[in-house]
Amino acid sequence: METTPTDDRLEFRGGMYVAFVAPVIFLVGVISYFIAFNVFDMTALTASGLVGLLLGASLARNYSSYWNAALRGLSSPTASTLLMILLAVSLFSMLLSSSGAANGLIWAAQEAGVSPALFPAIAFVIAGVMAMSTGTSIGTLFTAFPVIFPAGVVLGAHPLLLAGAILSGALFGDNLAPISDSTVVSSATQRFRRKEGVADIAGVVRSRTRYSLPAAGITLVLYVVVGLMLTTDSGASAAPTDVGPKPLLMLIAVVALLGVAFWKRDLFLATTCGLVVGTVIGLASGLISPADIISSKDDAATGFLVDGITDVLPLIGLGIIVFAIIGVLEGSGVFDAIVDAITGSRLTNTARGTETAIAVGAIVSGGLFAGVNGPTMMFYGPLVDRIGSRARLHPYRRANIMDCNVLGLGSVESPRVCRRLSNL
Repeated sequence: METTPTDDRLEFRGGMYVAFVAPVIFLVGVISYFIAFNVFDMTALTASGLVGLLLGASLARNYSSYWNAALRGLSSPTASTLLMILLAVSLFSMLLSSSGAANGLIWAAQEAGVSPALFPAIAFVIAGVMAMSTGTSIGTLFTAFPVIFPAGVVLGAHPLLLAGAILSGALFGDNLAPISDSTVVSSATQRFRRKEGVADIAGVVRSRTRYSLPAAGITLVLYVVVGLMLTTDSGASAAPTDVGPKPLLMLIAVVALLGVAFWKRDLFLATTCGLVVGTVIGLASGLISPADIISSKDDAATGFLVDGITDVLPLIGLGIIVFAIIGVLEGSGVFDAIVDAITGSRLTNTARGTETAIAVGAIVSGGLFAGVNGPTMMFYGPLVDRIGSRARLHPYRRANIMDCNVLGLGSVESPRVCRRLSNL
């Protein structure tokens, strides 16, 4: 005789692997929107994920236990911490964008009189610094391409090499940016086992510099060498743009945020300091006005405080859905089964093998999520946390392996963005 499961135990008609209904429908939405329809819309992905959750609930033996599991995933300390951090850092990112901080970096490169052969290397540096300052690789691509790419082509730089330099610089800067959603997610999903809390962002960023900076140095040298091989100095001078040195003052706010983050290891405090310093400098220098902070236009609120929240809400909504799906997978026992299968294999008998398994999973997950870094690590991060902890990998190490591989080979859709932007 069949027994009725308790509210704390999630079971499905057909077995626990029916829990994959929600993530499968979600991934179908990812493939449909990003690949088939060529649409980059996280709100649409949130809708597909919600549909998956609703349909999955109808297959649970106990409807209440299903949603209790989903809410446990959403209310976990990891989820709540991550979502709050994303809200906070989005304000600082929008402040830098509103003040035109990126234009100051472009002006500096122009004033240096860079030759066509060296322009891709300089573009790599500019894109990297921009991504580190703003915390977004996609935002850097949309900001840098319309300005740097046309100027470089007019100057005589090789178009394909230049496009690759901007892309790789954006991903490199995103990897080291403490306010990046990928840095935040990769850190917040990795828990300590011998003490309370998750991997602190300052510690993670400091630990990954030993890998990222040497890789960036090698990349920079290669861009110089290949640029000299492919480019001649016969190009025309780049047309002047409406940029100047004043926006470079906003980098003081970036330094303030980074300093407090590394000193206190508290991103909320660091973001607050960055916002205060940046706002004061922006107002004093005329880069922003009081209306740029918060105001109204056409009966709607505007300003970087409002726009920052609006900009990140699609990612927050997607995060809510992803963590609810994770809660269902955990409640059904699927996560435990996956972890047991992976950790029971010969590959994960050693720490090196476990790192390899995490890296491969990160690349595959990045491809499935169409190269969108934050949601990829929201979904894959809790699994990495369990697999890596079984092999006693440090939370910093787990976060770095996942982040580097998702931002590297996992970013399979970024070239599509570059192709679209290069046609602007």
